[in-house]
Amino acid sequence: MTPGTLEAFIDHLSIPRSCELNKPVFKKHFLENGVLDIADKTALKDDVDKIRWLYTLKPSTINVAAYVDSERDFSEIAVLQVELTSAKRLKRIATFMQRSIPYPLILLFSQENQVCLSVSDKRINQADKEKWVVEDILFTDWIDLTAPTLAQAAFLEDCNINSFSFANFFSFYKSLTERVIAISCAAHSGRYEREAAEGEGTKPREGRLDRLRELEKLTLQKTEIANKLKKEKQMGRQVELNTKIKQINDVIEKIRESI
Repeated sequence: MTPGTLEAFIDHLSIPRSCELNKPVFKKHFLENGVLDIADKTALKDDVDKIRWLYTLKPSTINVAAYVDSERDFSEIAVLQVELTSAKRLKRIATFMQRSIPYPLILLFSQENQVCLSVSDKRINQADKEKWVVEDILFTDWIDLTAPTLAQAAFLEDCNINSFSFANFFSFYKSLTERVIAISCAAHSGRYEREAAEGEGTKPREGRLDRLRELEKLTLQKTEIANKLKKEKQMGRQVELNTKIKQINDVIEKIRESI
């Protein structure tokens, strides 16, 4: 799928009109709730152009049940579009937005014709039930909607909510999370392959996410060693660093085959 524009991609999501909110979110909303530190405030001021609350999915607006237990409150899901002037502090912006809004959030970051999706697992803070613990913030790479890769095109096609689980909002949100994990894995393997739903004999989501995190960690280690190698003058040390890079490459290849 090549949607070409963000509007076309949002249309393809097929979220019912009954969920549409389409209202601006002003920056002061984030500044007033006490979650942001100085660096967060700078990122909000300098890097964020506009924020729109596109949709609120509730049992009354879409045929999906709420999911609430002692750890999670998936009574509703919010979809926000965040237009950026700079993507350099994207992860910081996603983190404070996830912490600031007390709902499961689907964040659509945009810059010209590019989009990046971010989701996060949120749990109720057991020490303070009014607060959230934000875990596993996931991002896609930036996707050029006019020229996605084959894997990205498959991901975009797969983001129609009619193929999500409608059992409850936790399952619904997990459906998108699985797709974000799959396209993140595809950045390493070149293949967009979503794992089947639980109970279909596949490895659990956590296993795949753990392997993805390990891959990211090893790639970072390899870059650090390669930078040291460029500066190293001693032949013996060069051989040692090259050996380390080869060992890391071997592990990376094994993980790539398994994700």
